[in-house]
Amino acid sequence: MSSEKRLLVMLTQFIRDRFNLESDKADEQETLEYIRKGVEFKGTNLWILIFAIFIASIGLNVNSTAVIIGAMLISPLMGPILGIGTGVAINDLELLKKSFNNLMIATLFSVATSTLYFAISPLSTAQSELLARTNPTIWDVLIAFFGGLAGIVAGSRKEKSNAIPGVAIATALMPPLCTAGFGLASGNMYYFLGAFYLYFINSVFISLATYIIVRFLKYPKKEFSDEARERTVKMWIGIFVLITIIPSTYLAYRTVKHSIFERNAYRFISQELDFENSRVISRELYSDSDGQRIEVSLFGEPVSEELIENARKQLPNYNLAETELSVLQGYNEGVNEASLASSIKSGLIEELYKQNEQSLKSKDEKIKLLESELTRIKTISNYTQELSPELKALYPTITNFSVNQSFLMRLDSLQQDTVYLAYARFTRKPNRTEIKKLDAWLKARVKSENVQLVIE
Repeated sequence: MSSEKRLLVMLTQFIRDRFNLESDKADEQETLEYIRKGVEFKGTNLWILIFAIFIASIGLNVNSTAVIIGAMLISPLMGPILGIGTGVAINDLELLKKSFNNLMIATLFSVATSTLYFAISPLSTAQSELLARTNPTIWDVLIAFFGGLAGIVAGSRKEKSNAIPGVAIATALMPPLCTAGFGLASGNMYYFLGAFYLYFINSVFISLATYIIVRFLKYPKKEFSDEARERTVKMWIGIFVLITIIPSTYLAYRTVKHSIFERNAYRFISQELDFENSRVISRELYSDSDGQRIEVSLFGEPVSEELIENARKQLPNYNLAETELSVLQGYNEGVNEASLASSIKSGLIEELYKQNEQSLKSKDEKIKLLESELTRIKTISNYTQELSPELKALYPTITNFSVNQSFLMRLDSLQQDTVYLAYARFTRKPNRTEIKKLDAWLKARVKSENVQLVIE
């Protein structure tokens, strides 16, 4: 065998060993029993689900990421979703029906619970954590798919890992249901449909990932008595996958397109609308089916139309050839005064906010520095109190002692040194050997070589 073939065989064997899923695979019946146990929602599972929904709803309401993560760890929602994928993979219609029915029950109770909470909650503002669950994209499809792969691989091992709770967090099954409840409670169908679609995406693609791994591991199938029925089941699976992935792909395309437009627009504004004695105080970016538009308001000395037109000519250089540029100034004819005033006001508020944010950041840094210095001073001031009992035990003739940090000015170089100044008074002055020991002991205790010892 040639060296190239030998190397290829070794590489192939190495990859097989590394990616082998058979070595620590649990017994197939044991794994199926594990999945079946997590499917049913009644008694304990249902109560835990309701409590977890309340916790997640509160977390979304107060915008607390930690609370939301905690609720997702508690939630048992993954069970029936894994059951659906497994039931399809092994042709187990009984498991499939049971899983689907229990998923519907869990979904209904979850939405009802979150709707009840948001209907009585005094906090009605949609926070960022909640809004993040209303606009699903292809990235959510990918997260659900790869999360599902991780979940079923972990579930099929002899030693169960923490992967399934991790999948529940990554794929975020509960927050979309809570957001759907918020949409119903507030009468906002956009929130309800967007959030419910995200939940649908997660459920379908976790099930699809489960189906793929179960088939890859070659779990034994139950034979369909009717081949036509088997084809019908597989056809519906394909339809569900297409229904899920097509809208999310379109939404992802729009999200990426708008993100690129925003990046190019901000670069254009910062480089081409930087006029002398005039500054951009507000900017609005619009990207929809009617096209793209940049709207800015200038504050300061009026900018000539010629300069603005020159800026418009630069739009193609920023991949904004089809973008409309609208510049609002105080002297422009036909400018709506209320609109201009509003733009100026929002721009000034934005500028003040940035300045205040920088000021607060600077103050926070100063506070941290002062707190650190105060802690250091307290530590130094405690040395006298801490060391006195030890010194008294070591040197019974000592009567007075203090140690403090001082600044020493070297007059020849005008440089400052930080030293520890220690004062000790004895009824009987110690000899030279004892003084050297005391000096070494002090340096070790204060953790500094700069110690000046004064003896009386």
